[in-house]
Amino acid sequence: MEMQGTRHLAVTQQQAWDALNDPEVLKACIPGCDKVEPTGENQYAIGMGVKVGPVSARFNGKIQLQDVMAPNSYTLAFEGNGGAAGFGKGSAQVKLAPPAEGAGCELAYTAQAQVGGRIAQVGQRLVDGVARSMADDFFRRFDEEMKRRYPEAYAEPAATPLPVSPVGEAASDRRMPMWVWIAFGAVVLVALLLLAR
Repeated sequence: MEMQGTRHLAVTQQQAWDALNDPEVLKACIPGCDKVEPTGENQYAIGMGVKVGPVSARFNGKIQLQDVMAPNSYTLAFEGNGGAAGFGKGSAQVKLAPPAEGAGCELAYTAQAQVGGRIAQVGQRLVDGVARSMADDFFRRFDEEMKRRYPEAYAEPAATPLPVSPVGEAASDRRMPMWVWIAFGAVVLVALLLLAR
């Protein structure tokens, strides 16, 4: 199985990198996660509870970062075990880059995984629905955490007086609203969700 995606982040590339490598940020943002602990250089132990339809399980596993090129990219290798519920392993490539224009940064990821066991036998549609719900929850939590840590990245630019047309009507306001979703989180979340599949 393979998943991929991109996200525009309002925070800078360095801020995104730091947050995505902060165990406390990941623990607070991943639904059901109660443990993200460093176990060595670029290695983490993870623990989380997952419920997919009638199957509930606690998954324990490990994540290792490889080919680290801070603050641009790395490969995340993961494996986990949910006992009788199932197991999973795989990898994800994560890249951060400056945006083509404007502020913030761009995050791109590709993840591959192999899963097995009882939880893998639950219907694909149900698993996908749970994964989407958990991803939405992760991004909402991450967005709130980044706003708390870096409020300046989310501040609307000051309004510039608009030119007045000859008939006295203001020109249209073309400012775009600022929004953020973080995606390494997505990668870690995708990795954890794939373990649950």
